[in-house]
Amino acid sequence: MPFIPHTEEDVKQMLDAIGVNTIDDLFDEIPVNLRARGLEVVPTGLSEMEVGRIMHERAMQDQRHLCFAGAGAYEHHIPAAVWEITTRGEFYSAYTPYQAEASQGTLQLLYEYQTMMASLTGMDVSNASLYDGASALAEAVLMAVRANRRAKSKRILMPRTVHPQYRKVVETIVKGQGISLELLDYDRKGGHINPDSLPSEPGDFVALVIPQPNFFGVLEEVDTLTDWAHQHNALVIAVVNPTALAVLTPPGQWGEIGADIACGDGQPLGIPLASGGPYFGFMCCRQEYVRQMPGRIIGRTTDLDGKSGFALTLQAREQHIRRSKATSNICTNQGLLVTAATIFMALVGPDGLERVASMSHANTRLLAEKLTALEGVQQVFDRPCFHETAFRFDYPVDEIMSLTTARGVLPGVTLADEYPELENCLLMCATETKTEQDIASFTELLQQVIARLQTTPRPVEPNMA
Repeated sequence: MPFIPHTEEDVKQMLDAIGVNTIDDLFDEIPVNLRARGLEVVPTGLSEMEVGRIMHERAMQDQRHLCFAGAGAYEHHIPAAVWEITTRGEFYSAYTPYQAEASQGTLQLLYEYQTMMASLTGMDVSNASLYDGASALAEAVLMAVRANRRAKSKRILMPRTVHPQYRKVVETIVKGQGISLELLDYDRKGGHINPDSLPSEPGDFVALVIPQPNFFGVLEEVDTLTDWAHQHNALVIAVVNPTALAVLTPPGQWGEIGADIACGDGQPLGIPLASGGPYFGFMCCRQEYVRQMPGRIIGRTTDLDGKSGFALTLQAREQHIRRSKATSNICTNQGLLVTAATIFMALVGPDGLERVASMSHANTRLLAEKLTALEGVQQVFDRPCFHETAFRFDYPVDEIMSLTTARGVLPGVTLADEYPELENCLLMCATETKTEQDIASFTELLQQVIARLQTTPRPVEPNMA
């Protein structure tokens, strides 16, 4: 229906009917010091031509760089057919499936997506996606607290090797619910959680979070960590890269009985970097915890005529009548991105995804080999990695970032902001999109930058004696 704004007379009649003089009187319970003082930073309205010019100028700023940055968002090849199909009207304009009257086509696609993700993670069941990887981990923490009835506390063991932004999002979402996130430090040599450093008597805790690979690209000792958590009556929450699962043991097979919940970001599955989003989060779990899983779950059934059909199932959700027993208050489901991911996985298949993962791993090893041959560059950690790894430089990485970016190359992500002990370290990634020539050109550029920095006078530290 068309939007028809209220006239001043309409507003006056409504206010008279409820007995107040102004609209502001409806909010008199809000203290004055908490009220917004107008939209001061919002510019005035612009014409279509002016807006178009601004958007073109901003698009030009997003230049095409040779990218060796990863840290949770990865540049992979996306077959042209993926978004040609995804942006068809049937998918592009379809509403996210909150209600049971969602189209059978949308429900079937989500059912196929769930089947693929359950297979990829080795878990029993998948939901129909969440907002992003960080909020998926937050939901997994809340789910673990509900599901682990043996735990009396609300302690979650959170390794520092989990993505820093994920940890911040989890803290924001759960801190008001009495849930405690206790950080586990990492081994400075290996860049992983050393099982020998875990306490023999950790006390009562709900769950252990295990990233695989971790934020540094390092592979964790998932089997040992999983069994340790289960021996102490805790659940295991796996945070995984879906591409890596094509070549690594899936969380459903970790340790003796596997992880209990698996989550992560689906961006590597056919979603472009897009200047930071939107992406989507995935979540899978063991069958025994399915009723605690947040988000939509699609089931397959047959109608009275024996024909296959699809429907939403297990809907004790926030928008239904059992609101007091809702498993989540986060409703967003990135349905369009899941559509692209499903088409991507169907097109590349298991063999194709394995080739992507293997090529990415091989390129990162080649990158490490080339860079560590340069003077003043060392690989930080000595354990196996997947498709990214950290390098330490004998020179200020801010200057390295500035000089290489000016030449059209994004060299990586600085680590010192979140990990002060990793000063002058860059996290670098090489996916299957990088060729030997790309890596050789980057190595040559970095060699030139290092040579320039070697001849640049450094500021003299003041003598404190």
